Amino acid sequence: MVDVTAGLSAGEGASSSNAARWLAALTPAGVLAALEAEQDRWFLWLPVFLGAGIASYFQLSGEPHLLAALMPLPIALIISALWRQGSIAVMVTGILVAMALGFALAKVRTELIRAPVLERQFNFAEIRGFVELVEPRPTRGQRITLQLVSFAGLPAERRPHRVRVRTLSTLAGLKPGDGLRLKATLGPPGIPALPNDYDFARSAWYQRLGGIGYALAKPVRDDALGMPPLRLQFWATIERVRLAIGQRIGAGLPGESGQIAMGLITGERGGITQATNDAYRDSGLFHILSISGLHMVIMAGAIFWVIRASLALIPSIALRYPIKKIAAVGATVAALGYLLISGSSPATVRSWITISLMFFAMLLDRPAVSLRNVALSALMILVVFPETLFDVGFQMSYAAVVALVCAYEALRDREEARGGRTAERSQAMTAILFFGGIILTTLIASASVAPFAAYYFHKSQQYAVLANLIAIPICNIVVMPAALATLLFMPFGLEVLPLWVMGQGIDAMTAIAQRVARLPGAVGYIPAIPTVAFGLMVVGGLWLCLFRTRLRLAGLALIAAGLGAAPFRERPDILVGRDGALVAVRTASGVLSSLPARGGAFELTRWLEFEADARGAKLAATAEAFRCDGAGCTATVKGLTLAVATHPAALADDCARAHILVLSFPRPPGCIAAGSTVIDFFAARAAGTVALFIDNGQVRMTTVAQARGARPWARSRDVRRSILQRTATAARANSRLGAFASPFDLGDGDGLPRTDVDEDEDERGL
Repeated sequence: MVDVTAGLSAGEGASSSNAARWLAALTPAGVLAALEAEQDRWFLWLPVFLGAGIASYFQLSGEPHLLAALMPLPIALIISALWRQGSIAVMVTGILVAMALGFALAKVRTELIRAPVLERQFNFAEIRGFVELVEPRPTRGQRITLQLVSFAGLPAERRPHRVRVRTLSTLAGLKPGDGLRLKATLGPPGIPALPNDYDFARSAWYQRLGGIGYALAKPVRDDALGMPPLRLQFWATIERVRLAIGQRIGAGLPGESGQIAMGLITGERGGITQATNDAYRDSGLFHILSISGLHMVIMAGAIFWVIRASLALIPSIALRYPIKKIAAVGATVAALGYLLISGSSPATVRSWITISLMFFAMLLDRPAVSLRNVALSALMILVVFPETLFDVGFQMSYAAVVALVCAYEALRDREEARGGRTAERSQAMTAILFFGGIILTTLIASASVAPFAAYYFHKSQQYAVLANLIAIPICNIVVMPAALATLLFMPFGLEVLPLWVMGQGIDAMTAIAQRVARLPGAVGYIPAIPTVAFGLMVVGGLWLCLFRTRLRLAGLALIAAGLGAAPFRERPDILVGRDGALVAVRTASGVLSSLPARGGAFELTRWLEFEADARGAKLAATAEAFRCDGAGCTATVKGLTLAVATHPAALADDCARAHILVLSFPRPPGCIAAGSTVIDFFAARAAGTVALFIDNGQVRMTTVAQARGARPWARSRDVRRSILQRTATAARANSRLGAFASPFDLGDGDGLPRTDVDEDEDERGL
């Protein structure tokens, strides 16, 4: 007979033993033991803690002195030298050194890259400089990046190093390295549309981009400038090669398919229409349009395979020389060439570094695809370009790569534990594994980048798996091999046939993107999540991927905590735009209702994205929550009266009765509203977007200026004095013409007039 009682007792004993082991693992001694068991994985955390030090520098509200930024590093090194007893000491001091090094690197990089930034808008500015980059636009004109030589009215110490100008007409034959002269309206790079939103001005600082704007007339070549600097001559030569390749592609494959082919080969995507970009983005295929790891792997991998296969056909070489290593060297050189002709964008540079490390690992007979190589590439990038940490592309690409390598390492270890592959697979099984790999890769990559998409873009692509399952094989088998053949055949003038093949594949991918993007519910909208929730999910994901033992399961708890905290972001009750004209309030139903404001579409659209509100700026700007007359508008928000005065005639009542007063003109003396919350033209200009929160009748305010702090890319300016000086100058000029200039008709002030020429996503902060 079976002794059931004994069996139950044994089961209970095993359960008690497992519980005891789990409890022991949760004690400090158990955690330390688990960390010591992960010593071979500690290196993987080095770029993480280096990034933590970089992030701590950028989170400061004020700019530290150089000496103060450098001092923590020698202190950490001294602690590391004195405290060396035990592996835990090595781990703790290593963390301190990595964070101190990251902080110091970020500060040093900021100082090395320092260049003047325009402090205000300049109308009819006469500038001269050398062309660095020419980008066609999908509708009309060009976008030109200039390295400045002169800026009329500005001394050399205040002149930006480079500016970006949008033209409404195309200057035929314009090439990098050409001298150019033009008149333009120029202003400082755009500021965030909301507190803690993406800051394009910070990105522009590290590009030494001190001004953006638009040309007022067709640019004129300026041969009197002579030869450009040597460094610019080198890059101009490469840019001219890229331009020539792009022209050959456009001639051999006209239309938008040719523009997409140009983007995949040269990295120039300016000719792709917004509708096509949106279709690829909404279907989850936008990563195909941006040259990154996928394209670099296909190109370099194809070269590696071709070289190795060709050498293997020659026995005298294959039996005497390491053809795998020879192919790795050739593929590395080819990857460098692709990097140069593709525009050397940050994403492409990251991909080139990663794949070069993999080929270098082959030369050392080490595994090519490993988390150690991924960590090493991230470390190299962060040491040289610390600001890359806040590049969304950097974060998302490494999140996807880490998750994929971790998953496939686990699958590889599992297969090896089972004895490895013992039999040849049938063709059907190979096909199943191929498409299954695409699905698995898409699922893993989508899950790993989902927190970033929610935090930065507030969107999700519901049918990304379906779109990638169909489009990725076309890209891998047709489009990118044809792109490689195009580059190989182009010197012989034979690029038309591979371009035609490439065009067929591109047309198929575009059709898939458009069809999937039109499916009901293709795009999901996600409200902005708190930074704490985002941080918990990111740290939890890293913990889950970088550790190998049971300790990794703690990452699931962190991810769960982040998901639990995601819905609890505090939402503002009132938003005031940076010029005081755009005002939105939260209605009783929880959505934003805005006053119509000329030129406020970008800010309002961004506000709605944070709310996961798909109505669009036109539908939201209906003023349904306001009561308006000819002098202004009022609204009631959580029991408090908001008044938006557009004419001085409304001030008598508004100053006396309103709890919150917004003025689109300077505040007059003696105007104190009930509750003392007054936002006038100058306050809105100096603060940027103002977010107001109402709690039990008390008003709390957060501004873009507060969130940015006093940093080199966010220097506070005396807006009142600057505008009054310009107003006085304009008034004197107009008085000579018999006109009168209103001191409040100031266009876009210290920003740019909101016209269709400055709506590029990278300049407006998207």
